[in-house]
Amino acid sequence: LLPLADEFGQDIHVLSVRGHVLEHGMPRFFKRLGAGVFDEEDLAFRAHELADFLQKASDGLGFDPRRIVALGYSNGANIAAGLLALHPGLLAGAILYRPMQPFREAGKQLENTKGTPVFISNGKADPTVDTYRAEQYAALLKEAGFNVEAHDLQAGHQLTREDLQLSAAWFGQHFGKDATG
Repeated sequence: LLPLADEFGQDIHVLSVRGHVLEHGMPRFFKRLGAGVFDEEDLAFRAHELADFLQKASDGLGFDPRRIVALGYSNGANIAAGLLALHPGLLAGAILYRPMQPFREAGKQLENTKGTPVFISNGKADPTVDTYRAEQYAALLKEAGFNVEAHDLQAGHQLTREDLQLSAAWFGQHFGKDATG
């Protein structure tokens, strides 16, 4: 996703992370038990691991971790969703392309008192992420106190130009030079 950084402005800093799990030779952020079925124990471990890394990186590189806006697609969106669930005060915001609800019982412990902004985009023809479940996840985040803007696009699982345009406008509104808060 590094080539997308320019879509969000020239004055941003980018920290790119990569998962430690390999699945069929492809890096992922956490294990799956099957297609669309997360290993929730590993997801929790990896989310805590990522939160620790971000804190240490912010100390070493001298940036405020409370200004981090996660941007993730598919598995990357799901690890960011795991951070939102387990470390709701860590991120300033999140852009989640094609996410799934990270934990089956997420609603029981999910709470955000800061109104953290979250952008979600899903594809109506996505064979990987069920539209109804995606809408349920967005509603769950809203109920937990997150400030959610969700879009159901005429797309499949792939990213589209519309994803980028909508998320860049959202980012500018919440985190651009003229954003308040």
